[in-house]
Amino acid sequence: MTHPRTRNNFRLALRSGFAGLALAACTFAGLQLHAQAIAGHNSNAPVNYAANRIELQDRENRVVLSGNVRIDQDNLRMTAGRTIVDYSDAGSLSIQRISATGGVTVTRGNESARGSVAVYDFNRRVITMTGDVRLQRGGDTLNGGRLTIDLRSGLSSIDGGASGSSSDGGRVTGSFSVPQD
Repeated sequence: MTHPRTRNNFRLALRSGFAGLALAACTFAGLQLHAQAIAGHNSNAPVNYAANRIELQDRENRVVLSGNVRIDQDNLRMTAGRTIVDYSDAGSLSIQRISATGGVTVTRGNESARGSVAVYDFNRRVITMTGDVRLQRGGDTLNGGRLTIDLRSGLSSIDGGASGSSSDGGRVTGSFSVPQD
């Protein structure tokens, strides 16, 4: 038999859109959040970049971008202080990974994620952010230590910080807006 409070939370989730869905996801799936705006991204689109300084390191198959770095792919934007773009060169260039540091922000539509470090793994189609991560969508926010965005499945999850790295003691915290009747 389902507990009445669980049924009410599920009904609230159905009526409340994203906030309710996120609340239900937190309640029923161990703090996993379906982040549709970022996760609905076309990771096969061309990658454009701009920075104050770009250094091509051919022997290491990487490009180092520093100073006001902006990387755009389709409608996804990553900004950071510094990035390293690792690529393979087997006849044509293919990006393998982008590692970003220094106040990293990833945005698409009305959703943004902020953290200290981000790694976009092109082979796995996964973006991982760490370091006082904040995921914001409209008026809803989630805070934690690590955010993983699976661009293939559309599933995003946020975990608390390791060893209580933030003021909340290493727990995931958040705020969801409630629709007005």
